[in-house]
Amino acid sequence: MTGFEEKYINPFTDFGFKKLFGEEPNKGLLLDFLNELLKEKEGNIKSIRYLKNEHVGRHESDRRAIFDIYCENEKGEKFIVEIQKTKQNFFKDRTVYYSTFPIQEQAKKLTWDFNLKGVYTIAILDFIFDENKHNPDKYRYDVMLTDIETKKVFYDKLTFIYLEMPKFNKTLDELESQFEKWLYVLRNLPNLQKRPDKLQEKVFAHLFEVAEVAKLSRKELMFYEDSMKVYRDLENSFETKYMEGKLDGKAEGIEQGIEQGIEQGIEQGKKAQSIQTAKALLKSHVSIDIIISSTGLTEEEIKKIQEEQ
Repeated sequence: MTGFEEKYINPFTDFGFKKLFGEEPNKGLLLDFLNELLKEKEGNIKSIRYLKNEHVGRHESDRRAIFDIYCENEKGEKFIVEIQKTKQNFFKDRTVYYSTFPIQEQAKKLTWDFNLKGVYTIAILDFIFDENKHNPDKYRYDVMLTDIETKKVFYDKLTFIYLEMPKFNKTLDELESQFEKWLYVLRNLPNLQKRPDKLQEKVFAHLFEVAEVAKLSRKELMFYEDSMKVYRDLENSFETKYMEGKLDGKAEGIEQGIEQGIEQGIEQGKKAQSIQTAKALLKSHVSIDIIISSTGLTEEEIKKIQEEQ
């Protein structure tokens, strides 16, 4: 007995993500995912090897910037793959900062040849950037240095890819590609009780076998329990902040509504008073110009009142 209701591990936990994509025996899972993600730009990545995080950066302080997954392909191109559960201030800045380490690593001792290999920073997000909420159907963002005027790529060796997973809501029957199958698995794995018939490819057979909680060793299960605790704490913290914000928003909305209602009432009262004044002045045969200056009503409004009398 594992004590978990879920049959498969949650890939948005630190342990779950690294179990699926960060272990040597499961390297094929990461390779297939990267090939599907980067098919149009990279073609076929033949092999990858994991790089040790402690080798990242040139100074001891730099080594605190630990990546979830850090690897390179047969051409020497670097890949940083990050999973992010909750919103984080300046997360985009963080990904740009991370990309500088693979660039620095390419500096040869004593000299530079400046022929850099490509660097990819891939962020799999369990949240949506606030600025992207207006576009619910776009969940993938590919970012490179471009010329503002021509909109053409100016430098193609530095790529950032952001996947906003909450926006991916396709059902099994709607999946149209291997890449979409990967997104479906990442989004839904903890909620599944068996491997769906739609996911019969060999790579997914391996993934579901690796992801089964019951097959974890006692030590792995302890790490996963700790990872799930962190995940749930983050989730509860986010929900608490959301509800607090929602309540604050309601209170603020009520307060603003009362203020707006008072203001509207005052304005309506002023308008009614102006109309009554205009009616009295019209009966006294006062000129329209004087009525306009006295009441603030327009000429059209006064003529309409005159017609109704």
